[in-house]
Amino acid sequence: MSAPSMTLFHNPASPFVRKVMVLLHETGQLNRVALQPSQLSPVSPDAALNQDNPLGKIPALRLADGTVLYDSRVILEYLDQQHVGNPLIPREGSARWRRLTLAALADGILEAAVMIRYELALRAPEKHWAQWLDAQREKIRRALAVLEADNIAELSCHFDVAAISVACALGYLDLRHPDLQWRDAQPQLAAWYADVSQRPSMQASVPQV
Repeated sequence: MSAPSMTLFHNPASPFVRKVMVLLHETGQLNRVALQPSQLSPVSPDAALNQDNPLGKIPALRLADGTVLYDSRVILEYLDQQHVGNPLIPREGSARWRRLTLAALADGILEAAVMIRYELALRAPEKHWAQWLDAQREKIRRALAVLEADNIAELSCHFDVAAISVACALGYLDLRHPDLQWRDAQPQLAAWYADVSQRPSMQASVPQV
């Protein structure tokens, strides 16, 4: 087996990293990527990562020629063009924009959820901004409501970039925000997630934290 040609700055607790790991698994590219552990937070950066990615965010993917790609959306696009199977991101037409928009909706859920996590974990309780936290939670609830009402059939058609992104978002809510109890208001989404979470790619990427 040849040595990995790419390096992924990696933290298994990051849902954005998990999206990349799921796609690598689904497209048979795991052996092409070496994982470089990266422990960081907004107030505790990773110096090695900062050298390659001035934003200091993960995931970042170093290619064989030294080029570094970021963020997860760019990395997913690149990796999806490096395998011979059916693309997980449509190459053209309305389907491309539809699936990327659904993936962006999932990323919005993740961004709000990560911000809540940082506020609660990194700031003293007396400094928590309750109104801001509620606004982030409401953003998550609105997005989940749209997925439940409009997108179950579409998510069920293909386990592609949209489905991967939504599944990783729901997994992160379970990991960091079980208090949201999202399944109560989204039973169809919960049933879909129960099914896709059994995929080998999802099982292999469950955060061990």
